[in-house]
Amino acid sequence: MKCLLIASESAEVLFHWTDPEFQQNIQQQYGASQEEGEGLPAFEDSISTLFAPIIISCSTMVDRLGDNYTSFTTENNHIYVLHQFDECLYIAVNGDGEEGEDDLRRKIYVMKKMIEVLFGMVTLSGNLLRKELRPQDTEQRARLWKHLQSLLETYSHLRENDQSFLVEAVERLIHPTLCEQCIEFLERRLVQQLNSSVERAGEEVLHAFILVHTKLLAFYSSRNASTLTTSDLLALIIMAQNMYPSNVDVDDPGPEDVESTSGSGPESFYTPEPSPTDRDSSSSDKPVRGSTPVFEFVDPDIQMAEDSLQTLEVPPPDPSTPRRVFLEVSLKEGLYPMMPHSMYCLPLWPGITLVMLTKIPTSAVAMSVYKFLEAFAKLEKRLSEGQEGSAATRGQPTIHDVRSKLDKFIKALGPSEIQSAQLQNVWTEFKNRAFARGGPGFTRDLIPWCKNMKTQLCGVYRQCFLIDSGPADVPRRLSPGLQERAQSMVQEKLMDWKDFLLVKSKRNITMVSYLEDFPGLVHFICVDRSTGQMIAPSLSITERTTSELGKGPVAQFIKSKVWNLVSTTRRYLQKGYSTVTLRDGDFYFCYFLWFENETGFKLEAGDIPILPDDSAPIGMLAWDYYRKLLRYYSKNHQGEVVKCYELLTVHLGVIPTEIILQHCRQLASKLWEPSRNPLL
Repeated sequence: MKCLLIASESAEVLFHWTDPEFQQNIQQQYGASQEEGEGLPAFEDSISTLFAPIIISCSTMVDRLGDNYTSFTTENNHIYVLHQFDECLYIAVNGDGEEGEDDLRRKIYVMKKMIEVLFGMVTLSGNLLRKELRPQDTEQRARLWKHLQSLLETYSHLRENDQSFLVEAVERLIHPTLCEQCIEFLERRLVQQLNSSVERAGEEVLHAFILVHTKLLAFYSSRNASTLTTSDLLALIIMAQNMYPSNVDVDDPGPEDVESTSGSGPESFYTPEPSPTDRDSSSSDKPVRGSTPVFEFVDPDIQMAEDSLQTLEVPPPDPSTPRRVFLEVSLKEGLYPMMPHSMYCLPLWPGITLVMLTKIPTSAVAMSVYKFLEAFAKLEKRLSEGQEGSAATRGQPTIHDVRSKLDKFIKALGPSEIQSAQLQNVWTEFKNRAFARGGPGFTRDLIPWCKNMKTQLCGVYRQCFLIDSGPADVPRRLSPGLQERAQSMVQEKLMDWKDFLLVKSKRNITMVSYLEDFPGLVHFICVDRSTGQMIAPSLSITERTTSELGKGPVAQFIKSKVWNLVSTTRRYLQKGYSTVTLRDGDFYFCYFLWFENETGFKLEAGDIPILPDDSAPIGMLAWDYYRKLLRYYSKNHQGEVVKCYELLTVHLGVIPTEIILQHCRQLASKLWEPSRNPLL
């Protein structure tokens, strides 16, 4: 019984996702039509009818009291969490007890993040965002909603099964030799060759990385590229997994093949036990040369159709067609959120993907639009606070600088485009009111025109980066031939490693190598919040894979304990606690958050800000809490590079407390040393 809804203030449904139980419940309640071609509109009407009283009530509370609901629980124990983002109301519901308020709030923020990545600065205009989320064409709307629903389901699956999405940090494949070789290959061969080709249509490859399932094998950024934030990288991994979902049973060699795989290269042992020689394994079930291979290339379109029934309704992605994504860019001039990029997601083999991000030729337009939006937002804020006249125009850049730059910007756009003509008309009216002699000047009467200017600027941004080019236009993307060459180059590089990588992704780090030094340690997760990277022993619970915890009820029990521990520690961190120790049955849990300088010296612990219960969820995907925490803590350490770390451990309860704390200190100092290779 799960649901997520986005609605306008007028109770118009802009997006909805429901699980089968919730959908069945609504159809039984409202008797939705099941006739062919009428299912979607009928269900949409039903869900709109169901939520209309709540939406109208929220609007009334905001109008009358200036306040709103954040959450409530009904008599039948259904939990509702609500959040208003500008003109859009997000409502998340759970009725089966599997999610709490924190989980629902996180789901809302993640959905908002994915919409920002897909639509960019259009999300800053409520009117334009409504048009994007609810196209008039019913088929187009169904495709868009199905895509958003699939992204949400992919995220939910990853958060329930993948430790990196549990703690919202990137996990790297630990194999320094191969990682360094791949980074060098991406830099000197792939990116250099692509950026020097005449077939790139003006695009420039800024970032290229290789994913094995959700783990990062190698990451390269060109010299003039901005750092890719952890939040954006996690969102891109969700999109890549959504396009080519990992199916463990199909993608990976079975457990009987792990022995043969483990001998495929150096540093590939999964336990201290020696790997078998070719002679030892010759009598096993390993296929001989010429027989049907254990791992064979599966066409991604067929693979997706087998993985999910949704591909019957939504056509599979065309690898040669890039997706437009909007990511944060940090330059010397400042921070620019939601800058347009093209995302190329090229499947190498099932479970292994090459992702490239390119800078598009017209990206300078987006930077100009953001500067103007920021200037009008500041002016609107000052006018709303009662600052009028010269007080409203102070600051950098001044409104007079903005005036001359915006005049040049509109002139450069040209009058032929409808949107630029509308921007010109609104800007002319704004200037007549603000700058003309005898005009009202900078007063509160200018606030509606500031809003109108922001809407028009967002409209230009939408026309430049979101509306598909007409058939007469030359496609602005890397040519299909160039993409195929990139794909084949990386396949050739990794051909001998592919089986090893797929097994390594499931057994990246094992607990066996730590048990001798840390007896009684069951599991740990260590996160470098400064770089957004994490290290943890594998915790894969499937029918075909196993770990030191075994498989079945015991392993599942440990996994549920780890997931609950992360949830508990976040609640304590929200209340200002940076250290948590607690005993739960036969286990002892520890959590530590601390700061270090660049030399590794531990800094004195300060007070952690206390957040309200309805604040944005702690993490790095939807809202980068740790970046704000580092900024807050660094105020008292001017001139120093401050780093933030987290460590979560699970010990057997029989281990004395002083030994457990000693383990935590030693583990924290040991973990990052063997894996310091420049991936990000």
